Formats: sequence, C-alpha cells, structure tokens
Amino acid sequence: MDRYVARQPIFNRRKQIFGYELLFRDGNAGYTPNIDGDVATATVLGNSYFNIGIDTLTSGKKTFINFTQNLLLNKVPLLLPKQETVVEILENVRPTAELVGACREMAEQGYALALDDFVYTPELKPLIDLAQIIKFDFRLTPPDQIQAYLARLQPANGLRLLAEKVETHEEFQRAKALGFELFQGYFFCKPELVKGKEISGSQLVLLQIMAEVNKKDFCFADLERLIAPDVSLSYKLLRYINSAFFARAQSIGSIQQALVYMGEAEIRRFVSLVAISGLAKGKPDELVRAACIRGKFCELLAEMVPGPAAPSELFTLGMFSLIDAIVDQPMEKIMAELPLAESIKSALVHRKGELIGYLGLMEFYEKGQWPLVARLAEALKIPESRLPECYHQACQWANTFPGSE
Repeated sequence: MDRYVARQPIFNRRKQIFGYELLFRDGNAGYTPNIDGDVATATVLGNSYFNIGIDTLTSGKKTFINFTQNLLLNKVPLLLPKQETVVEILENVRPTAELVGACREMAEQGYALALDDFVYTPELKPLIDLAQIIKFDFRLTPPDQIQAYLARLQPANGLRLLAEKVETHEEFQRAKALGFELFQGYFFCKPELVKGKEISGSQLVLLQIMAEVNKKDFCFADLERLIAPDVSLSYKLLRYINSAFFARAQSIGSIQQALVYMGEAEIRRFVSLVAISGLAKGKPDELVRAACIRGKFCELLAEMVPGPAAPSELFTLGMFSLIDAIVDQPMEKIMAELPLAESIKSALVHRKGELIGYLGLMEFYEKGQWPLVARLAEALKIPESRLPECYHQACQWANTFPGSE
C-alpha cells in the first residue's frame, strides 16, 4: 500500500513552530473524498508512528491528528504518546454522553483536545469545557462571525484559539487582533513587501552564491571568488570540511581546497543551506525548511524520470521557489538579478513553462491536495506511487539543515 502523509505547520504568535497537522491519503483509495474516516486515521497512525517515523515529519513537535466518532469512542488516542499528541475532534462528531465521557478520560490522562472547524452550538458545551484548543477555519467563517462565536465562548484560562487556513500576512495580523494564539496556513510563504525596500548588497551576494552553486556545471573558480570575501560563509565551510565528519588526517586551509575535496553534490547541499540561512535571518525556521523540502523533492522527481531539466536545475527551482518570502522582494525583481536558466525564471516569475508542473506538484503535495497531485503526476509521467517516498526523503534531508549559528 502507498503511504501518503503530508504535514501542515502550526505557528505561535512569534511565528515559531508549535506543531504539525498530519494530512492523509490512502494509496488504495485514490483521491475520493468518501474514504472511511476510521480507516484514514488508523492508517495515518500506522504510517506515521511505525512505517515513516513520526520524528521525520514533526521533529518532536506537537502532532495534530483527526479522530472520528468511532475512534474516540474506542479511545484509540490513548495508544499514542500524550506529550506530543493533540486529539482533533472532527466537526461532524456528535457529543453524546458516551463520547464526552471518553474525551473526559483522555483529558484527565493529559491529552490535549482540539475542536476542528469550530461552529458554536450549545450542544458542544461539554466538549468546549474539555478542549484546550479550538480551531476556526478562516476560509469558511467570516471575521465578524468568529467574533460572535468568541463572545459566546467566554474562553476559560488555558483555552487557546487556532486560526486555520491563514494564507496572507494580513489575515495573520487580523487573527492576532482577535486574540488567536496559534496559526495554521501558508501565510509565512508569502513576502511581506515594504515600499522602497531594496535587495541589500549582502543579500545579493548570497543569492549569487546560491545561483552559482546550483548551476548544472558550476565553475569552482567563480564560486571561490564569491565565497572568499564572505567571512562567515568561509569560516563555516572550512570548519565543516575539517570536522570529524570527513575524518581527514591533514586539515584544509583554503576555500579552493575545500571546494575540490567536497565535490559538486556536497558543495551544492552545504553552500545552499548556509546561504539560504543567512538570507532568512529573522524569518521563521519553517520557511527555510520548506524551501529545503521543495528543493530536494523536485530534485528527486528529476532523478525518477528523464525530463526537461537536470536534477540540479530542479533542486534550484524548489529552493528558489520561496526566495521572495525569504528576502521580502517580488520574485520578478529577484530573478532579474540572477543568472539562472530561463526555464527556472519562467516557472518562478510567470508560473508557466516546462518546469511549472514540478513546482505545482510539490505545492499540491505539501498542502495535501491529492486530486491535483494525482493529475499532475500523470501529466508528468511520474510514478505516483513513489511520491510518498520522495516526500519522506525530502523531509529527512531538510532535518539535516544546519541552522544559522
């Protein structure tokens, strides 16, 4: 059976990761929306905790998982670690006395309960009293209606509000003003454009380094010329090449030696991560991690089936797909400054061309939009059954991200 599990990040008010919601699709069910909820959640649990490895997907953060009426009545969440698990009670769950009793037992044992896609009704009062988190869908519920619900809730101490499907920075600010503490959605992948702001000289150098290292056949001399004046990047490169990881008898003392010794693949990985880390100072760590996942995922797609671009080019496409949000500049302006292939620029700036399908496939996968994933995979002649493996590998690779220290 193919195991399809994606994740959506959940942030606190400081844009730090609070947890991830796991999104599921059963490989045997195609992308039909009528899959039995019990089977769906049971498979998510099996895939995440036993087949895939929960730490790869959530890095030890809170794990939000949907539970149906039957699974709650059977107290299935009690099989999971209470420190990490947030039990999401679906909006179609009926608050019978038996169900409320099962949820009360979970809460008393230390499990966090969340009410999903919340719409206030008096019948939900027993579950509201037990919940630690209430989720509002910002696409389905207008802000004035949310305000009316909040007035009825009169939240007790400890009850946290989570804004779901927050897609813009304006919605993020509006949700904060309403008193929300947690935020789920892809607003962090959008640039915060400030009028008159320019790409700084130091940012441009890092962008040029990323562009150079991700060329199909990059020039070692050109790369050395760009890296050498950057004291921080040079120091990190030399420290890395002289670390125990490489177990060298003699230390390496020059940038040129380091580049030659590491080889193209290792240089591309290390320099890309360090450069994008430098660009993303002050941004959520998840933004850089998402760029890393996209880059690796797209590279793996290219390795699967011969296509219009080399793996290194698709790695570049994925890594640069969020660069506008990282440096808070329009994509068109950034691309005008860089010597990237026209096929990459066309996909990133104009959302068209021979490479846009790969980027779209990654975006649909990370949001769990399975019908579009299936359609694009077929169009690109990519074996759909191998996509979960690619996503898992990309998440593993992104977890090696060295940070900006």
